[in-house]
Amino acid sequence: MLPVLFYTDHYTLPLPEGHRFPMAKYRMVRDRLAATGKFDLTPAPIADVADIKRVHEAAYVDAVLAGTLPAQAQRRIGFPWSEGFVQRTLGSAGSTLAATEVALRTGWSGTLSGGTHHAFRAEGSGFCVFNDIAIAAQKLLDEGRVRRLAVIDLDVHQGDGTAEIFNGSREVFTFSMHCQVNFPFKKQKSRLDVELSEGVGDDEYLATLRANLPRLSEFAPEFVFYQGGVDVLASDTLGKLRLTPEGVRERDRMVFQFVKELNAPIVLTQGGGYSKPIELTAEAHATTFLTAAQIFTN
Repeated sequence: MLPVLFYTDHYTLPLPEGHRFPMAKYRMVRDRLAATGKFDLTPAPIADVADIKRVHEAAYVDAVLAGTLPAQAQRRIGFPWSEGFVQRTLGSAGSTLAATEVALRTGWSGTLSGGTHHAFRAEGSGFCVFNDIAIAAQKLLDEGRVRRLAVIDLDVHQGDGTAEIFNGSREVFTFSMHCQVNFPFKKQKSRLDVELSEGVGDDEYLATLRANLPRLSEFAPEFVFYQGGVDVLASDTLGKLRLTPEGVRERDRMVFQFVKELNAPIVLTQGGGYSKPIELTAEAHATTFLTAAQIFTN
């Protein structure tokens, strides 16, 4: 049976000419993975709003859906409001919820979207509206399907929204390893934050990750979410780190091997990536999923 991944590029989010968010990367990643024949690529369903309200304040959710957020709050998200914006946002959360169900049955799944870790309980930020990982994690906990879970966030930017949502939680271990001098400039407190200096490359990055991953073993998570942003690449316009594609591949391999040894199901979310040309980002995202397939199917 082929591993199942969910995609969201069938939901169109219209953006103005010159917008800096690389929306085209999502279809590019799907095309690359489809060409390998190694995955069951499935369109993501729309999330149930009740699941979103497990995490986000109802008034905020309702304002997002109705297009009544204050202009400043919409600008902080970074996308203009439209019906397509709503559908794409609900699809992104729905993809992670769907992948979570698959991972519980098969051991792993993922979404070619998601990783919207800058979304707080009552506001969005940095191209993130609803925090898909937090939504799926909270549903698992609410339904009693797991007692402890971990979020491994290796995007170049801190998972500040996830940290805020689960601040003080005994059930969720939030681990964020990110560039210190990058957005968000006001950091939140994860269970474990590892801040890297600007310009860190493969060797230091991988040594730091290797030293910190065992901290999660003591927590013994029963489920793992992985935010594997590829904006750590040296080619990334928003990253400020200096990883090579080989370094990112080894990062992913290290995480997947660690999770395999934990014997915990895992969901992969795509996270950030802003390289120029954007093909470098798409290739790196695709490699993350291919690396997972190598680790979890052997």
